[in-house]
Amino acid sequence: MPNPQLGPARRSEWSAIQFAVFFGVLGALFASNSLADEPPKPESQTMKLATFGGGCFWCTEAVFQRLNGVTKVVSGYSGGHVENPTYEQVSHKKTGHAEVIQITYDPALVQYKELLEVFWKTHDPTTKNQQGNDIGPQYRSVVYYHDEEQKEQAEFYKKKIDDSKYFRKPIVTEIEPLKNFYVAEDYHQNYFNLNGRNPYCQAVVASKVAKFKEIFGEKAKDEAAVRAGN
Repeated sequence: MPNPQLGPARRSEWSAIQFAVFFGVLGALFASNSLADEPPKPESQTMKLATFGGGCFWCTEAVFQRLNGVTKVVSGYSGGHVENPTYEQVSHKKTGHAEVIQITYDPALVQYKELLEVFWKTHDPTTKNQQGNDIGPQYRSVVYYHDEEQKEQAEFYKKKIDDSKYFRKPIVTEIEPLKNFYVAEDYHQNYFNLNGRNPYCQAVVASKVAKFKEIFGEKAKDEAAVRAGN
Protein backbone atom coordinates (compact mmCIF):
# COMPACT_ATOMS: atom_id res chain seq x y z
CA MET A 1 0.00 0.00 0.00
CA PRO A 2 1.30 3.46 -0.78
CA ASN A 3 2.55 5.70 1.95
CA PRO A 4 -0.29 8.18 2.71
CA GLN A 5 2.29 10.98 2.85
CA LEU A 6 3.02 10.44 -0.83
CA GLY A 7 -0.53 10.62 -2.13
CA PRO A 8 -4.20 10.40 -1.25
CA ALA A 9 -4.86 6.85 -2.41
CA ARG A 10 -4.26 3.95 -0.06
CA ARG A 11 -6.69 1.24 -0.97
CA SER A 12 -9.56 0.61 -3.37
CA GLU A 13 -12.86 2.01 -2.17
CA TRP A 14 -15.68 -0.24 -0.99
CA SER A 15 -18.97 0.33 -2.74
CA ALA A 16 -21.94 1.80 -0.92
CA ILE A 17 -23.85 -1.41 -1.66
CA GLN A 18 -21.25 -3.55 0.12
CA PHE A 19 -21.48 -1.42 3.23
CA ALA A 20 -25.26 -1.27 3.20
CA VAL A 21 -25.64 -5.04 2.92
CA PHE A 22 -22.98 -5.92 5.48
CA PHE A 23 -23.95 -3.40 8.13
CA GLY A 24 -27.62 -4.13 7.62
CA VAL A 25 -26.92 -7.74 8.56
CA LEU A 26 -24.92 -6.72 11.60
CA GLY A 27 -27.53 -4.19 12.69
CA ALA A 28 -30.19 -6.89 12.81
CA LEU A 29 -27.93 -9.24 14.74
CA PHE A 30 -26.92 -6.84 17.46
CA ALA A 31 -30.37 -5.31 17.72
CA SER A 32 -31.33 -8.68 19.23
CA ASN A 33 -29.10 -7.91 22.24
CA SER A 34 -26.94 -10.94 21.49
CA LEU A 35 -24.17 -9.66 23.74
CA ALA A 36 -26.30 -8.29 26.53
CA ASP A 37 -27.67 -11.25 28.49
CA GLU A 38 -24.70 -12.21 30.67
CA PRO A 39 -24.64 -10.56 34.11
CA PRO A 40 -21.83 -8.00 34.35
CA LYS A 41 -18.88 -8.96 36.50
CA PRO A 42 -17.40 -6.78 39.23
CA GLU A 43 -15.03 -4.25 37.70
CA SER A 44 -12.08 -2.26 38.90
CA GLN A 45 -12.38 1.51 38.83
CA THR A 46 -8.89 1.87 37.38
CA MET A 47 -8.24 2.31 33.67
CA LYS A 48 -7.86 -0.84 31.60
CA LEU A 49 -6.47 -1.78 28.19
CA ALA A 50 -7.99 -3.63 25.25
CA THR A 51 -6.34 -4.52 21.94
CA PHE A 52 -8.24 -5.30 18.73
CA GLY A 53 -7.41 -5.84 15.08
CA GLY A 54 -10.29 -5.31 12.67
CA GLY A 55 -8.69 -4.40 9.38
CA CYS A 56 -7.30 -0.95 8.69
CA PHE A 57 -6.38 0.70 11.97
CA TRP A 58 -7.55 4.06 10.66
CA CYS A 59 -11.09 2.63 10.78
CA THR A 60 -10.96 0.99 14.18
CA GLU A 61 -9.21 3.99 15.72
CA ALA A 62 -11.87 6.40 14.43
CA VAL A 63 -14.73 4.26 15.75
CA PHE A 64 -13.38 3.72 19.25
CA GLN A 65 -12.31 7.33 19.62
CA ARG A 66 -16.02 8.11 19.56
CA LEU A 67 -17.12 5.65 22.25
CA ASN A 68 -17.90 7.04 25.69
CA GLY A 69 -15.59 5.60 28.34
CA VAL A 70 -12.64 5.32 25.94
CA THR A 71 -9.96 7.82 26.94
CA LYS A 72 -7.19 6.96 24.45
CA VAL A 73 -6.73 4.99 21.21
CA VAL A 74 -3.30 4.20 19.78
CA SER A 75 -2.72 2.59 16.39
CA GLY A 76 0.01 -0.01 16.20
CA TYR A 77 1.16 -3.50 15.28
CA SER A 78 0.78 -6.75 17.22
CA GLY A 79 1.11 -10.48 16.94
CA GLY A 80 4.25 -10.76 14.82
CA HIS A 81 7.89 -11.73 15.26
CA VAL A 82 9.65 -8.58 14.01
CA GLU A 83 10.62 -6.05 16.67
CA ASN A 84 9.77 -2.40 16.11
CA PRO A 85 8.28 -2.98 12.64
CA THR A 86 7.64 -0.20 10.18
CA TYR A 87 4.42 0.27 8.24
CA GLU A 88 6.22 -0.72 5.04
CA GLN A 89 7.46 -3.96 6.62
CA VAL A 90 4.01 -4.88 7.88
CA SER A 91 2.51 -4.08 4.47
CA HIS A 92 4.88 -6.61 2.88
CA LYS A 93 3.07 -9.33 4.90
CA LYS A 94 6.20 -11.00 6.26
CA THR A 95 6.32 -9.70 9.85
CA GLY A 96 3.35 -11.67 11.22
CA HIS A 97 1.94 -8.44 12.65
CA ALA A 98 -1.64 -7.23 12.36
CA GLU A 99 -2.74 -3.62 12.25
CA VAL A 100 -4.35 -3.08 15.66
CA ILE A 101 -5.50 -0.44 18.05
CA GLN A 102 -4.82 -0.37 21.77
CA ILE A 103 -7.61 1.21 23.78
CA THR A 104 -7.44 2.76 27.23
CA TYR A 105 -10.91 2.69 28.77
CA ASP A 106 -12.69 3.39 32.03
CA PRO A 107 -14.55 0.23 33.18
CA ALA A 108 -16.83 2.41 35.28
CA LEU A 109 -18.20 3.89 32.03
CA VAL A 110 -17.89 1.10 29.48
CA GLN A 111 -17.58 -2.65 29.97
CA TYR A 112 -15.27 -4.92 28.02
CA LYS A 113 -18.21 -6.79 26.53
CA GLU A 114 -19.46 -3.47 25.14
CA LEU A 115 -16.08 -2.95 23.48
CA LEU A 116 -16.42 -6.42 21.96
CA GLU A 117 -19.87 -5.57 20.64
CA VAL A 118 -18.58 -2.41 18.95
CA PHE A 119 -15.58 -4.33 17.62
CA TRP A 120 -17.60 -7.11 16.01
CA LYS A 121 -20.28 -4.76 14.79
CA THR A 122 -18.02 -2.36 12.91
CA HIS A 123 -15.98 -4.78 10.84
CA ASP A 124 -16.58 -8.08 9.02
CA PRO A 125 -15.51 -10.93 11.35
CA THR A 126 -16.27 -13.64 8.76
CA THR A 127 -13.51 -12.91 6.24
CA LYS A 128 -10.06 -14.34 6.87
CA ASN A 129 -7.16 -11.92 6.37
CA GLN A 130 -9.43 -9.48 4.59
CA GLN A 131 -11.65 -6.45 5.09
CA GLY A 132 -13.31 -5.63 1.80
CA ASN A 133 -10.54 -4.84 -0.67
CA ASP A 134 -7.91 -4.64 2.08
CA ILE A 135 -6.31 -8.07 1.78
CA GLY A 136 -3.47 -9.64 3.75
CA PRO A 137 -2.70 -11.11 7.19
CA GLN A 138 -2.16 -7.62 8.57
CA TYR A 139 -5.93 -7.09 8.18
CA ARG A 140 -7.00 -10.20 10.10
CA SER A 141 -9.77 -10.03 12.65
CA VAL A 142 -8.22 -10.59 16.07
CA VAL A 143 -8.77 -9.98 19.76
CA TYR A 144 -5.55 -9.79 21.77
CA TYR A 145 -6.60 -10.35 25.37
CA HIS A 146 -4.77 -8.84 28.32
CA ASP A 147 -6.01 -11.26 31.00
CA GLU A 148 -8.09 -14.39 31.48
CA GLU A 149 -11.31 -12.46 32.00
CA GLN A 150 -10.97 -10.81 28.60
CA LYS A 151 -10.20 -14.18 27.05
CA GLU A 152 -13.31 -15.77 28.57
CA GLN A 153 -15.58 -12.96 27.46
CA ALA A 154 -14.19 -12.89 23.93
CA GLU A 155 -14.60 -16.65 23.56
CA PHE A 156 -18.09 -16.57 25.06
CA TYR A 157 -19.44 -13.87 22.77
CA LYS A 158 -17.75 -15.22 19.67
CA LYS A 159 -19.43 -18.59 20.28
CA LYS A 160 -22.74 -16.91 21.01
CA ILE A 161 -22.77 -15.18 17.63
CA ASP A 162 -21.69 -18.34 15.82
CA ASP A 163 -24.35 -20.42 17.56
CA SER A 164 -27.02 -18.00 16.34
CA LYS A 165 -26.34 -19.25 12.78
CA TYR A 166 -27.20 -15.77 11.61
CA PHE A 167 -24.17 -15.42 9.38
CA ARG A 168 -23.77 -17.55 6.30
CA LYS A 169 -20.13 -18.04 7.24
CA PRO A 170 -18.60 -18.66 10.68
CA ILE A 171 -16.76 -16.00 12.64
CA VAL A 172 -13.02 -16.28 11.99
CA THR A 173 -11.81 -13.77 14.58
CA GLU A 174 -8.65 -15.00 16.29
CA ILE A 175 -8.46 -14.77 20.08
CA GLU A 176 -4.87 -14.67 21.24
CA PRO A 177 -2.87 -13.45 24.26
CA LEU A 178 -1.20 -10.08 23.78
CA LYS A 179 2.53 -10.75 23.38
CA ASN A 180 3.68 -7.45 21.96
CA PHE A 181 2.47 -4.06 20.83
CA TYR A 182 4.45 -1.57 18.79
CA VAL A 183 3.14 1.95 18.28
CA ALA A 184 2.68 2.87 14.62
CA GLU A 185 4.29 5.89 13.02
CA ASP A 186 3.08 9.33 14.06
CA TYR A 187 1.30 9.97 10.77
CA HIS A 188 -1.04 7.02 11.45
CA GLN A 189 -2.23 8.39 14.79
CA ASN A 190 -5.57 10.21 14.91
CA TYR A 191 -5.64 9.72 11.16
CA PHE A 192 -9.31 10.13 10.32
CA ASN A 193 -9.70 13.25 12.46
CA LEU A 194 -6.74 14.88 10.74
CA ASN A 195 -7.26 13.56 7.21
CA GLY A 196 -11.00 13.30 6.76
CA ARG A 197 -10.82 14.44 3.12
CA ASN A 198 -8.61 11.51 2.16
CA PRO A 199 -10.60 9.41 -0.41
CA TYR A 200 -10.21 6.23 1.66
CA CYS A 201 -11.42 8.07 4.76
CA GLN A 202 -14.44 9.41 2.91
CA ALA A 203 -15.35 6.09 1.31
CA VAL A 204 -14.58 3.62 4.09
CA VAL A 205 -13.76 5.16 7.46
CA ALA A 206 -16.59 7.70 7.39
CA SER A 207 -19.08 4.92 6.62
CA LYS A 208 -17.99 2.93 9.66
CA VAL A 209 -18.14 6.00 11.88
CA ALA A 210 -21.63 6.78 10.60
CA LYS A 211 -22.81 3.23 11.27
CA PHE A 212 -21.33 3.33 14.76
CA LYS A 213 -23.28 6.50 15.50
CA GLU A 214 -26.44 5.01 14.03
CA ILE A 215 -26.32 1.90 16.21
CA PHE A 216 -24.58 3.26 19.31
CA GLY A 217 -25.83 6.82 19.28
CA GLU A 218 -26.49 6.88 23.01
CA LYS A 219 -22.92 5.75 23.70
CA ALA A 220 -21.23 8.11 21.25
CA LYS A 221 -19.22 11.14 22.29
CA ASP A 222 -20.02 14.60 21.06
CA GLU A 223 -18.06 15.13 17.85
CA ALA A 224 -16.59 18.40 19.14
CA ALA A 225 -15.16 16.52 22.12
CA VAL A 226 -13.65 13.94 19.81
CA ARG A 227 -11.99 16.59 17.68
CA ALA A 228 -10.66 18.21 20.85
CA GLY A 229 -9.10 14.90 21.88
CA ASN A 230 -11.45 14.23 24.82
